Amino acid sequence: MNTPAADGFRMPAEWAPHERTWMAWPGPNPTFADPGDLAAARTAWASVARAVRRFEPVTVVCGPGQSADARTLLGPDIDTVERELDDAWMRDIGPTFLTDGRELAAVDWTFNGWGAQGWARWEHDAKIAAHVGDLAGARTYASKLVNEGGAIHVDGEGTVLLTETVQLGPERNPHWTREEVEAEIHAHLGTRKAIWLPRGLTGDYPPNGFGTLGHVDIVAAFARPGVVVAHSQPDPAHPDHEVTREAIGLLKAATDARGRALEVVEVPAPTVLEADGHWADYSYINHYLCNGGVVLCGFDDPRDEDAAGIFRRLFPERAVTLVDARTIFSGGGGIHCITQQQPRIQQT
Repeated sequence: MNTPAADGFRMPAEWAPHERTWMAWPGPNPTFADPGDLAAARTAWASVARAVRRFEPVTVVCGPGQSADARTLLGPDIDTVERELDDAWMRDIGPTFLTDGRELAAVDWTFNGWGAQGWARWEHDAKIAAHVGDLAGARTYASKLVNEGGAIHVDGEGTVLLTETVQLGPERNPHWTREEVEAEIHAHLGTRKAIWLPRGLTGDYPPNGFGTLGHVDIVAAFARPGVVVAHSQPDPAHPDHEVTREAIGLLKAATDARGRALEVVEVPAPTVLEADGHWADYSYINHYLCNGGVVLCGFDDPRDEDAAGIFRRLFPERAVTLVDARTIFSGGGGIHCITQQQPRIQQT
């Protein structure tokens, strides 16, 4: 079978029009083992779903028998379907959607529980990308690369952001070279230039609780072609002070697929340094762009409104909505991690 790129497909930028957003519903699992934690997670996920629904349709995949209870929190205008689930991070377990402008396609990456981490389960989540691709009517391409949606970010014009501790880490792809990873990524996303960051934020690695071992989507993201928003930790007491200085320096020195030097917009981290007994990785970069809106992580922090102001200036045509993301981050991710866009295609 040909690759998606060979067949004319590519991953659009997140700001391109969406048909809908896909999410997954938290169920009893190691991430939310405590009933109180699970209830709080469901409330947080529902808040994000309702915020996104203001701008576009939302479908939530629920575990068997969980749809009715989910709808009491989600409301009547959010669709639900049932499939077996392990966890609730649709960005990572769901498909990466592609289009050629006329047809929808999807990449089903190999999923192994964020590097086969001891707390993770993935028997069912490894199949969710194929299920969602089928539900969306997409032509699905399977990739042997162990990868997740939160580990990539594209500008829609040929450039992709990656991190070395994810795609090149021994936990995921121990026998792949950098060249082989880039070739597989480009063949499945329709990209041609990879910008590598060395690592993610400190809180995304053991022993800091649940994490992904370095996803890029809490570090940097494209805001438009040639422009990147980047997490900045201004407090030298936090280890991410040096981590983010290095990442920002690399981004400022980088060029995209069209040869443009990147404009880097720094977004300061929230003031809180620790959460749940670990270094906090609270990040405004983990936002979600939907049709006419920006759903932005909030942390009941003095810098929330500063971040919202930055995003309003970057996206003057979009409404910026802050949603409290602290419960989501306690489970190992943020708003971007629990959402996955399905691009709109031309109607024939």
